[in-house]
Amino acid sequence: MFMSRIQKAFEGGKAFIGFLTGGDPSIDKSLEFIFEMERAGADIIEIGVPFSDPIAEGEVIQAANIRALSGGATVRGIFELVRRTRQKSEVPLVLLTYLNPVYHYGYGEFFAECELSGVDGIIIPDLPFEESGEVGEEAAKRGVDLISLVAPTSEERVEMIAKRAKGFLYVVSSMGVTGVRSEIVTDVGAITALAKAASEVPVAVGFGINTPEQAAELAKCADGVIVGSAIVRIIAEHGGNAGERVYGYVKSMKEAVGAVR
Repeated sequence: MFMSRIQKAFEGGKAFIGFLTGGDPSIDKSLEFIFEMERAGADIIEIGVPFSDPIAEGEVIQAANIRALSGGATVRGIFELVRRTRQKSEVPLVLLTYLNPVYHYGYGEFFAECELSGVDGIIIPDLPFEESGEVGEEAAKRGVDLISLVAPTSEERVEMIAKRAKGFLYVVSSMGVTGVRSEIVTDVGAITALAKAASEVPVAVGFGINTPEQAAELAKCADGVIVGSAIVRIIAEHGGNAGERVYGYVKSMKEAVGAVR
């Protein structure tokens, strides 16, 4: 039975999923940081496609988008980043993008490029689940998982979304935009339990997670933990010299998640 790279990522225990913004501070440095994250144990890596109006993002990732766009990052440049990663790595790669760049690229052309470059999945935060049919069909034709999000307010919709989930189900741990939080107060356990009852697709939790303790706690009820802003903040602080610090941080987070059974 065929098993995708994303499916394999959840086979060995709890998965750590790390995020960076492609092209921040450059495509070459993003490539270096991806390899550092993989070396540190990241099971899946999300690459943010820079966009001028990332409405679900907090200040940290908004600033990263601006830096990447100012540095000349484009959608084509992100596909080239994926291709270069694929020359040396089989780590699962998931693009996080808003719908506008996909629409302007053309759905068919965009997902054809995903297939050619080696993209495994895609997350589109501003694509309503009820309107995802056309995009989902084009993605499926090219073997790309359209990953659905479930918000803390979506309890009555969890079962419906989980039943059609591809790759993994992304449970949003906190209301509002992305960004590190000192405390996660949403009842993530209840949402993940509903999702697991409805589907065999792995459930990963993201938004606001930044410490090993938070990651370990959430890994108790989920199959994976997603961290973005904390990694992007390290890159913002250290720029092109962030590689070693990204490695150290991701290693500590993966160890915390991996210790949960």
